[in-house]
Amino acid sequence: MRKYFITGLLVLVPLAITLWVLNLVISTMDQSLLLVPAHWRPAALFGRDIPGLGTILTIAIVFLTGLLANNLVGNYLVRLWERLLHRIPVVSSLYGSVKQVSDTLFSSSGNAFRKAVLLPYPHADSWTIGFLTGVPGGDVKNHLVGDFVSVYVPTTPNPTSGFFLMLERSKVIELDMSVDAALKYIVSMGVVAPEHLPTKESAVLVSAPVE
Repeated sequence: MRKYFITGLLVLVPLAITLWVLNLVISTMDQSLLLVPAHWRPAALFGRDIPGLGTILTIAIVFLTGLLANNLVGNYLVRLWERLLHRIPVVSSLYGSVKQVSDTLFSSSGNAFRKAVLLPYPHADSWTIGFLTGVPGGDVKNHLVGDFVSVYVPTTPNPTSGFFLMLERSKVIELDMSVDAALKYIVSMGVVAPEHLPTKESAVLVSAPVE
């Protein structure tokens, strides 16, 4: 019975968590219907709420915003709106910080999580996976002697929280692993191991002709 119970958990728990996350995302995105006048909402038109309709509206709003922001007039309006926000004392600092982070994370030319790396953490005798995010800047680099890199070390199983470290480049090992595979490895607490890739030395030996 214990074996069957654990097998049932292995089947149902991932499904339940997936459905819970989807329900949370859809219900949150459905809140965009509050922007629509009350007499145009599904409850007034059809007598009942339609789950997912707000999600479609949210996706449409995001798409149209990106479409408008990419043309000349829309780009000018966005820059005008940002200049207005930067003149409001409290809003300017908050908006500027969030804008900088979002541009780094979501921009196609951004440098966030550019490479998965292996580094010693939290002490020299243990290792963990982190993500290369750049190099130290500002006045920080004036106080660091040598070649340093910036690394984000996520926590397990929630990679949205973690630690920001600045380490000597020689102590960081770049992995032949995609960022997605490394994230999956971290979230699964090491259970879902990435596909094994042969090292460069072994690949050379395998490809070499046998005499």
